[in-house]
Amino acid sequence: MFGYVPMCSPLLRLSLGPLAFLVFVLAAVGCTGSDPIVVIALHPSKSQIIYVATNDYIYKTRDGGTTWKNISKGMSHSRVISMAIDPLYPATVYAGTKGDAVFKSYDGGQRWASLRTGLEDNTVTSVVTQFVFDPQESSHLFVSTTMGVFESTNGGESWQKRMDGMTEVLMVVTLALDPTRPQMMYAGTSGGVYKSVNRAARWEKANKGLVPPELIKSSRALGVTVMQVDARSPDTVYAATLNGLYKSTDAARSWTRIAQELPDQMISAMVLDRARAGTLYIASREGIHKSEDGGKTWKAINQGLTSLNIRSLAQSQMDPLLFYAGTNGSGLYKSENGGETWTPMPPLHGKA
Repeated sequence: MFGYVPMCSPLLRLSLGPLAFLVFVLAAVGCTGSDPIVVIALHPSKSQIIYVATNDYIYKTRDGGTTWKNISKGMSHSRVISMAIDPLYPATVYAGTKGDAVFKSYDGGQRWASLRTGLEDNTVTSVVTQFVFDPQESSHLFVSTTMGVFESTNGGESWQKRMDGMTEVLMVVTLALDPTRPQMMYAGTSGGVYKSVNRAARWEKANKGLVPPELIKSSRALGVTVMQVDARSPDTVYAATLNGLYKSTDAARSWTRIAQELPDQMISAMVLDRARAGTLYIASREGIHKSEDGGKTWKAINQGLTSLNIRSLAQSQMDPLLFYAGTNGSGLYKSENGGETWTPMPPLHGKA
């Protein structure tokens, strides 16, 4: 899209404006020349089943990573940016791409079908960045894209754009849904955060403390890359941006910047611990950091990693001590002790 510029290049920020840089981050390649681990999707009830997307292919393991199979047959060669497993019917898998909309598999990735209805006009320039399921009905889901938010009530067979109120932005990078109040949603965009209290029917800005007042009307005010809602305390919301991590304790009415002591403020992934309240993990080009007090203090948890340039991070739904980290060109790592130590996993291989 912008030509090859490594993620580690100091020239990157100088050569791209903030909006273009945000798009670049969504489809960046690693510094080593190897494919980055763009997405890690874990089966909700079978710990041995893992899906991984790289720049070129989707791979699947059924034995915890000992062996991998390329399952990209039937898909285009458009880059996969996001994946999601249906929480109720985990044989159903979704893949969001750069430039070719959404693909869906009903059989664990053996066959894929293109889902374009409602997305056709936006396919060529669109990047599908995230899937979010309604916790009450998994066939009801939302996607964030660089052309806006879209909703499907029939498992992706058709999509409707949901951008009412987002008059100043187009690019939506991340979505977060309050699991205790699923009508409440948050959208991280190229211009800060928007909030909906009626399942994306209408959005309103929620940028107090996040974006300076003089920039609050600018569509390039701040690029938000990851958002998470704390299920134990749903008024607590975290927003990672291209310029640091922010926290709200009043459902995004106001924001406070935290974690300013971290060595890299451009955050690529964030996980809220499923088992321990107030514990969160963030990943960046300077490794993985953990906080056990809601973001007040942090420690690096990088023992065993040969590369600190982390692209993706995932926690098992069954074992809260089991984590996977994908690097920007140095493979996939596993931790069985909450990130205290990491071990490299066998390399991905195979052709479609």
